[in-house]
Amino acid sequence: MPIAKTIPKTKGDPSMLAPNDWGFPVPIAYGPGRLAEIGRRCTALGIRSPLIVTDRGSRGLPFIAQLQSLLCGAGLNTTLFSDISPNPVDGEIGAGRAAFLVGGHDAIIAIGGGSAMDGAKAICLTARNDLDLWAFEFERPVPRIGSGDGFPALITIPTTAGTGAETESTAMVTHAAKGMKFCVWHPDLKPALALLDPELTVGLPRTLTAWTGADALVHAIEAYLVPGFHPLCDAVALEGLALIAKWLPVAVEEPENLAARGGMLMGSCLAGVAFLKGLGLVHAISHMVGAEFNTQHGLTNAILLPVVLRFNLAGQEQKVRRMAQAMDLADTSVEGFIAAVEGLLDQIGIPRSLAEIGVPADCAARIAEKALKDSAASTNPRTATVAELREMVETAIARAR
Repeated sequence: MPIAKTIPKTKGDPSMLAPNDWGFPVPIAYGPGRLAEIGRRCTALGIRSPLIVTDRGSRGLPFIAQLQSLLCGAGLNTTLFSDISPNPVDGEIGAGRAAFLVGGHDAIIAIGGGSAMDGAKAICLTARNDLDLWAFEFERPVPRIGSGDGFPALITIPTTAGTGAETESTAMVTHAAKGMKFCVWHPDLKPALALLDPELTVGLPRTLTAWTGADALVHAIEAYLVPGFHPLCDAVALEGLALIAKWLPVAVEEPENLAARGGMLMGSCLAGVAFLKGLGLVHAISHMVGAEFNTQHGLTNAILLPVVLRFNLAGQEQKVRRMAQAMDLADTSVEGFIAAVEGLLDQIGIPRSLAEIGVPADCAARIAEKALKDSAASTNPRTATVAELREMVETAIARAR
């Protein structure tokens, strides 16, 4: 009869004793010129008739015609749906679902920035079932999907280096009636392929390069600060931060620099993978500001970042040191880290207040109340009261840095 062994308790970090389940994302094809493979990739996935989804601002850009030509050359039947706002609205998702069904499509290709990714993923969630979009809201029980109602294949092709939305199913959509953004998702929706071609980002204007790049910076920082033991997400957050800190100023100053574009696209992707762990108050506030005032998401995040860092970083000295080292900073203190982040935001031309992008002072109380209900608030490293959130919003409107 085997003798039961008593395993002694060990000293140290209790997180090392807790059971965890980790999964990592999806096939990723990275490199200049990889868009040319899209026809072969679709055929390998059994895709015959994909619906192309992009945002209104991207529908006339060269990469859309290039994608359509490549798909046509591979014998695939496609249509384009581009009625997606910079902050996607629930009614637009319904229109996209209708386009998918009318066209008899079997897959969706998302191409563009974060709004295109969010819109496409939300359309995927509802394309083959009769569920309301908000049944997929993150805080609600996960809907059961019938065996014949599986999600269509999804390919994501980001054309900005910022959102990092290409490897996961989560999407932010504005509820028009409530004037709030909500996260929708389903664990069974996973992109069949994320195709990262830095050539597609070369024509991005300086401002959008800065704003989307700052979004990626926020993702890496917020994801790393989320409490809990997740060595995979923590590792890619730090590597993403290292790439972004190195290449973002170069991409802004040298827009034709393909190495910088590639570094940013991969850094953004890694930061997007990292926020599988969660985000924080920068996003909780930004989501609600964007829902009300239609501000550009990355730009809003960038302005808010220093204000939230000053609230969050007390007691986070060890994590701050690791982030500062990833950014190759000599001063690894909390103060030194915040100063370096603010210097980077200055370098890439980020405004210093929300007022400069049209956010009025009288919205602070309302935004704070809404932000506290955002799913990103629940994973912030420090719990905030409504009063503390209101103070952060007021500070960001008046002078964030």
